[in-house]
Amino acid sequence: MNISSLLGGIGPALANPVYRMWWMSNGISTIGRWIYRTAVLWLTWRLTEDTTWLGIMAFADVFPMVVLSVFSGAISDRIGYIRVIKAMQLCYIGVGAAFAALLYFDAMTIYLCLGLTVCHGITEAMSTPPRLALVNALVGRDELSAAVALNSATFNGCRLIGPGIGGALLVLVKEGVIGADLVFGIATLAFIQLYVVVFFLPAKGAGGEGKVSLELLRDMADGAAYVWRNPGIRFLMFVLGMTGLFIRPFMELASGYADLIFGLPEEALGTILSTIGGGAMLSCLWLARRGRTEGLTRLCTHSFALLALVLLIFTQIDNLFLAIVPLFLIGFLMLVTGTAAQSLIQNAAGADMRARAVSFFILLNWGMPAFGALLAGWVASFAGIQPTIAGGAIIALVFWLWAHRQGRLYVEQLETEKNPDEKEAARC
Repeated sequence: MNISSLLGGIGPALANPVYRMWWMSNGISTIGRWIYRTAVLWLTWRLTEDTTWLGIMAFADVFPMVVLSVFSGAISDRIGYIRVIKAMQLCYIGVGAAFAALLYFDAMTIYLCLGLTVCHGITEAMSTPPRLALVNALVGRDELSAAVALNSATFNGCRLIGPGIGGALLVLVKEGVIGADLVFGIATLAFIQLYVVVFFLPAKGAGGEGKVSLELLRDMADGAAYVWRNPGIRFLMFVLGMTGLFIRPFMELASGYADLIFGLPEEALGTILSTIGGGAMLSCLWLARRGRTEGLTRLCTHSFALLALVLLIFTQIDNLFLAIVPLFLIGFLMLVTGTAAQSLIQNAAGADMRARAVSFFILLNWGMPAFGALLAGWVASFAGIQPTIAGGAIIALVFWLWAHRQGRLYVEQLETEKNPDEKEAARC
């Protein structure tokens, strides 16, 4: 078996020099973002030794994604993905440099840390929709599924690598070898290199060239109307919403599950998150190698059903060692569902609506688990954590009975390219 057959769809995607440059640079920047996040959590604990502040900092970083992702999609479609990414990359650099400077001059406080974290959350919210939608402008349609999946695999790989590098650097900080400011400085360098690379990316096919105006509000409303009136994309949003409400909350409650069910708060939590992360990365690499849009609709709905079933089985296991296989499958199937949905949304959405459609994907993929966890946490307080997670899995399985039939109706719409001219534009 030669290298080409081993790589499958990954090979043609990486053979595209423009996409390859973006993929490598974005991967380095993503590692920097995970180094930054690891360092912020460490800094928060060092400043307060208060778990409440850890929760506040995590909320401050994620909540802007729920509020601003749709706005980001609208403005990206209007003025172009490249322009938004450039501006937001400067914000990443500014936040990282501010952390480094405040630590260097020993002027950091928890409130300054909170303020900068809010700024980072806003930057992340504004940057993510154009980052995801840009892939469609860099590759042809036949490379899109592989490119999207490879991006997801890279993100999950960086989620393992970045904290590892950040943790090693923080050990050096603890031993007095380096200062904490240097950790943020290294993360900032990762942001700078992507800012430079963006100047070499083609803007053609990457959003419009309009101006910022009050018409953005109409653009946002048009985006919501477009998603709702497009039955295939609307169907995928329902699948993502149900995943967020009834399956993904397990991730948010993992620390409590590790303590209450396995009796190993730190060890079990680390095992749960790393095992799910390993499964997630493998699933994205498999989808990238598969490299085809055809069949993704059925794959999305089937993986959703299997995910709910495996989660239900997992809730019946009280031994951490025996739970490793279902945990790995949960990570694998969760990312198959999400990555397949993202590929289909990008494939089906029109060029002038793509970033807005992706922004609703982000809204559901990031925001819905937060609301689901809020609901699940309240139910678990009186029903128990295992029955609550199992109940969510059962509700998801009931939903699949409808989704399985409905998904068949939208295969052609979601998987077929409707505008041949768009394909040529994507290749230019």
